[in-house]
Amino acid sequence: MKNFLKIFLITLVFFLPSEKKLLANDIYFIDYSRVMNDSKAGKKAQNYLKNLLESSNKKFNETAKKLKTEENTIIGQKNVLTKEDYKKKADALRKKVFDLNKQREKSIKEIASKRKKAGDEMLKNLNPILGKYMEENNITVVLDKKNVLMGNKKYEITSQIIELLNKNLKSINLN
Repeated sequence: MKNFLKIFLITLVFFLPSEKKLLANDIYFIDYSRVMNDSKAGKKAQNYLKNLLESSNKKFNETAKKLKTEENTIIGQKNVLTKEDYKKKADALRKKVFDLNKQREKSIKEIASKRKKAGDEMLKNLNPILGKYMEENNITVVLDKKNVLMGNKKYEITSQIIELLNKNLKSINLN
């Protein structure tokens, strides 16, 4: 029994470090946010969403300026109008401001929804590419770089994955 225990411990000592070394070579990482921002499809989606947000903000800001002008007009007419007319105009203005804020909130939610859809679509297309790359290169695990505290640069495969993704995915449909 003592001999079996000695042989087991010696075997464990010799084979355990090599097993750890083997596992360390099979773990790679990618920077997913860089894949999203630097791939062709990701850049197109980001630009589309940015332009959509800017045009939406521009439209809402123009409407807000008109409402501000209308508010100044109503305030200027305060002494001329009867209390009832002034109250009606002020209430109508408040309703317009409320509607504008509601539309702005709806627009922001729609853009956030499209951003999420873009991320989901990117991930859906990235998974098979990453799976095939892992199989071809005998990789056991791929982690997102944000979850890696420290790693050797030679285990980062972000650039290779971006190249493969650019070949296979030209754009993302966000409509």
